[in-house]
Amino acid sequence: MARVVIIGPAHPLRGGLATFNQRLAAEFNTQGHQCSLLSFSLQYPDFIFPGTTQYTNEPAPQGLIIDTKINSVNPLNWISTGNWLKKQNPDLVIVRFWLPLMGPALGTILRRVRKNKHTKIICIADNVIPHEKRPGDTPFTRYFLKSCDAFITMSEKVMQDLRLFEKNKPAQLVAHPLYDNFGAAISKTEARQHLGLPAHEKIVLFFGFIRKYKGLDLLFDAMALPELKSSGIRLLVAGEYYEAEKDYQAQIDQLGIREQLYLRTDFIPDSEVKYYLCAADAVIQPYRNATQSGVTPLAYHFEKPMVVTNVGGLPALVPDHRVGLVTSPQPEAIAAGILEFYQLGEDYFIPHLREEKKKYSWANMVSSLSQLANDIQK
Repeated sequence: MARVVIIGPAHPLRGGLATFNQRLAAEFNTQGHQCSLLSFSLQYPDFIFPGTTQYTNEPAPQGLIIDTKINSVNPLNWISTGNWLKKQNPDLVIVRFWLPLMGPALGTILRRVRKNKHTKIICIADNVIPHEKRPGDTPFTRYFLKSCDAFITMSEKVMQDLRLFEKNKPAQLVAHPLYDNFGAAISKTEARQHLGLPAHEKIVLFFGFIRKYKGLDLLFDAMALPELKSSGIRLLVAGEYYEAEKDYQAQIDQLGIREQLYLRTDFIPDSEVKYYLCAADAVIQPYRNATQSGVTPLAYHFEKPMVVTNVGGLPALVPDHRVGLVTSPQPEAIAAGILEFYQLGEDYFIPHLREEKKKYSWANMVSSLSQLANDIQK
């Protein structure tokens, strides 16, 4: 049995990182380890957070120990938190890295931990080179990466980016596990009734935070093309704006597509996720660039075919004409992909989805982390 600490967002912070960390901790505990989470008392100052709130109103996950200590902008806190964790003397620290801004805080904490000469440190890197670049990205990232012993990435793109910084430390590519903690799938009829959507329309889903790199504007352009405009296909947008909403609203009006859209642009709480996924015929990811995506494992779990663009790690995660369709990130290509999906039919993809999803287990992630830890020499 190993004593494991996962550093990263956790309840009451919301979002995909917190969901992932809590599910991973639960899997470690299920397998007989002793795992807790070390989260943030201050993750982002409010003035740089793009959404409405960083916190969830939902209850804390049962059976998990969550220590809320890290202040991302207070260097004295980094030292005290690092000293506290050093004294805990865990066998393994797993630290999430998704944004260079977190590099100074996390890198300083881990440098204190390393002084115990015992704890092994593995980073799960969601991004190494960020989607949206800012001053300081490179030195912040380099400072953080040097504090880790080994790395897990969940896409080949992130592995390639990692090797630009860390050429020799152990690293392993592991598939992003399925988000299986949002409940079992329900019928499309029940899901649409819950959301107040028509039972028999053709509805595709864009799900998740709305940011430039995710290409929702490209999808709006696609919806305005004559072949989609006349098809009767509707687009359900479910997720919070992480940039100026007015630009998207202006685009909708300019294109004249408002009647083709269902806009649910508040944050989607965990308890509502299954309704949106189950209401859709397919999930559309029109990204301009991508590493891996937390939306893809959701689609796998609820067995929803995907139309994705051929950027970053998406084509490897979504085998073309098996679990979905892969297009180029242009409106015309995205529109053609959506139309081809309906030509083939949802049932065409389901057997492939059920077979492919077997790869994406939490047990596999824990096994990979444990094996990587065994390979680290202290």
